[in-house]
Amino acid sequence: MAGKESNKRTALLEATLRLVSNHGFHNAPMSEIAQLADVSAGTIYLYFDNKQDLVDSLYLETKAAFTDAAFQDYSKDMPVKEGFKHVWHNMVEYKMNNRMEANVLSRCDNSPIISEEVREKALKHLQPLLDLWKRGQQQGMIRQVSPYLLYANTVYPLSFFVAVEERDEHHLSKELRQEAFEMAWNAIKV
Repeated sequence: MAGKESNKRTALLEATLRLVSNHGFHNAPMSEIAQLADVSAGTIYLYFDNKQDLVDSLYLETKAAFTDAAFQDYSKDMPVKEGFKHVWHNMVEYKMNNRMEANVLSRCDNSPIISEEVREKALKHLQPLLDLWKRGQQQGMIRQVSPYLLYANTVYPLSFFVAVEERDEHHLSKELRQEAFEMAWNAIKV
């Protein structure tokens, strides 16, 4: 029975992911989420307090999956540039292979719909990257600026790459990925 209940929660999160990714928060009504998840509308409230709770849960779980992928095979003992390159390329792979999730992360990161409390929880998933940047700053390799500026100049542009790939305007080949990484590194190095 517990597996069946868990499947309903998962189905609700997946339906929300699909709707928010394609249509945004405001065009993802609870009734449509329930229909897409193949559950009754009332079932949503067995798992989530309200739509905000559903969106917050989706954001946190998606951010956790993103960062799990980002830090796969990463070691905090890697040299700063090598570690950053490893994490950055993992992030590219995740976003290119999980476009709906990438779209939801981008929408959430750019929307006031996500509360500061939830953003703080999500930020904890990025702690290994923040620690890497801090180590790079201590070693005089990375600019002494806010982690927000580091993120804005290195990770945030990945959303643009996903968008142009989705519109089939440009393909981020292996060579272009390497060039994009070098530009991201050059934006933050001393």
